[in-house]
Amino acid sequence: MSKQLPAPAEFDDGAGQRAGRRGAVRYLQNEAAPGAARKVLGNALRLSRESARLSLGEAASHLGVSSSKVSRIESGTNSPKQRDLPKFFETYGITTPEEQGNLQELAAAAHRPTWWQPWSAVTPKYLQAVVSFEDMASRVRSFEPAYLHGLLQTPEYARALIERGRGPASTYDELVRFRTTRQKQFAAADKKLLCVVDEATLARPVGSAAIMRGQLQHLIDLTLTSNPRIQLRLAPLYEFDVHVELGPTTIFDFAGRLLPTIVFTEGYDGGLVIEDEEMVDRRVKAFDALATRSLDSHAMRRRLQHLLVRYK
Repeated sequence: MSKQLPAPAEFDDGAGQRAGRRGAVRYLQNEAAPGAARKVLGNALRLSRESARLSLGEAASHLGVSSSKVSRIESGTNSPKQRDLPKFFETYGITTPEEQGNLQELAAAAHRPTWWQPWSAVTPKYLQAVVSFEDMASRVRSFEPAYLHGLLQTPEYARALIERGRGPASTYDELVRFRTTRQKQFAAADKKLLCVVDEATLARPVGSAAIMRGQLQHLIDLTLTSNPRIQLRLAPLYEFDVHVELGPTTIFDFAGRLLPTIVFTEGYDGGLVIEDEEMVDRRVKAFDALATRSLDSHAMRRRLQHLLVRYK
């Protein structure tokens, strides 16, 4: 199910336009979630509609559809087919071949099969949305206080976590392959990753001592990497000025005007996709403060080497 949660009040500029709110807050579970490619197309169409100074209702009337359908397209829940775009071009006054071509390209991408399609039957829909954002983001920032972020997990650690889940045992191998492929896809792309690891997460064993040793060594290796696109921080225990109340948070930053920054916070059986500007800004500031107060890669490596002793 998907629940649309209340968002801050909007300001009406008197021309049927809404300002002060960039998006909404949605709790996603197992319904079809908005993918990043669809959201990029929807965002571009929304900007074109606003440039034409049309309200949702006015645009819908010209297009011959309902206001809710235009809203679903702009939110990325639905996506128009390429053959439907000329009507949008006419309605929004999009006349340049370059702009039309860009929108046609976005529509094609929105309907293109994704690399995670083979795992669509074994992965929850909200996770597919997260991977979609991850694929299109130029930078991912994350803090996970319960377990390590999926992009940092060894296959053994990942499998131990997956086996603790509620899915059938027949899906375990596929889910591990999905997570491994996800890491390879991200590593091959030109994007940045900043993860704040909670020391409490590493003190909480997963699987076995051997699995934890392998996982800790993997993190140590990552702190030694010369790749400037990967940055790790450690939120230490027993430090009074390190505040982790932010909770599980992943921040997706997109290049240019593809999309505004999106925040995802995962729960036990779903997660919040946050696009509201003020809420995103609060979480970004809280994350940056946490990252600043956390240990840098050199200090983190020393702490990880000390933690290794616990799992001998």
